[in-house]
Amino acid sequence: MAGSEAPPFWYEKIGWQARCLKPASWAYGTIARMRMDSARPPQVLAPVLCIGNLTVGGSGKTPTAIAVGKAAEAAGYRPGFLTRGYGGSHIGPHMVDLEHDTALSVGDEPLLLARIAPTVVARKRSTGAQRLIDEGVDFVIMDDGFQSRSVHYDYALVTLDARRGIGNGAVIPAGPLRAPMIDQMRHADAVLRIGDGEAGATVIRAAARAAKPLMRADIVPGALRGLKTKPLLAYSGIGDPSRFFDTLTSAGYKIAARRAFGDHHFFTEEDARDLVEKARSDGLSLVTTEKDAVRLSHTEGPLGELRELTRALGVELVFENKASLDALIAEVAERYQQRRISRAS
Repeated sequence: MAGSEAPPFWYEKIGWQARCLKPASWAYGTIARMRMDSARPPQVLAPVLCIGNLTVGGSGKTPTAIAVGKAAEAAGYRPGFLTRGYGGSHIGPHMVDLEHDTALSVGDEPLLLARIAPTVVARKRSTGAQRLIDEGVDFVIMDDGFQSRSVHYDYALVTLDARRGIGNGAVIPAGPLRAPMIDQMRHADAVLRIGDGEAGATVIRAAARAAKPLMRADIVPGALRGLKTKPLLAYSGIGDPSRFFDTLTSAGYKIAARRAFGDHHFFTEEDARDLVEKARSDGLSLVTTEKDAVRLSHTEGPLGELRELTRALGVELVFENKASLDALIAEVAERYQQRRISRAS
């Protein structure tokens, strides 16, 4: 379900749909809890930081991973990213190659991560982590994998989109939660609140009750030079396209038309023709997210034309307190050292 559009009722007050699915949610949640609690994941010879989230769909994991990767490098490490590569065909372990790989082969998020540091796509995360270590990586950042626990992580940072929250608070399929929140919170080490909004209040209270540290960060948009006064056709296929549209509007851009697609949507030639024709007929400039734009890389024909005509809005995740980010890197490394000492004894 991660690659499809979330059912609208997930982000509404619990109604008949969620109630009808409650037995299935109970079964799903029970299995998820048992898997998380009973997992004995293999350990690797490097610090491992997991960037996870509580729900299906986007919550800012990839921008967080990028921010952490930059901080780890600044601290003197050689970081690397480990990801499953959702939407890609590679089983792995495969080192992402920006010159040749496409989103169809490795997924969209790995293409963004690989711009920052070595990135491995692997369905079996333990072998992927080892591939990174073999390449000289000494600080592994795992994008997702919090619930599966298929490789040991020294620290789990759970991201929270404060505006979107956890929807109706129910477990799949009645809601967006990947497992009961109380069970997920037991395995988290800290919560990163991204942006403002009351929708995340439930998670913040749960984190406080569980005595989990709460960090805060904001998504800061880059600039689209020359487009400040021009009408835009904004399109996106991410977990929450409305966040992208709102980011453009709050930054002072004028959206004349918008198109929302499902998460990780692979644009078709028909999509490309429709978008290009709409932009040309109405005199609009095409704009999308970086995550959407990488899915158009190495394309030809109508998709290649769409790629050439589209500008991508870059974003950066900025921690409210940089000291907390630096302390996070140090904490992960310290836990790894303690793990090594414990294994040696």
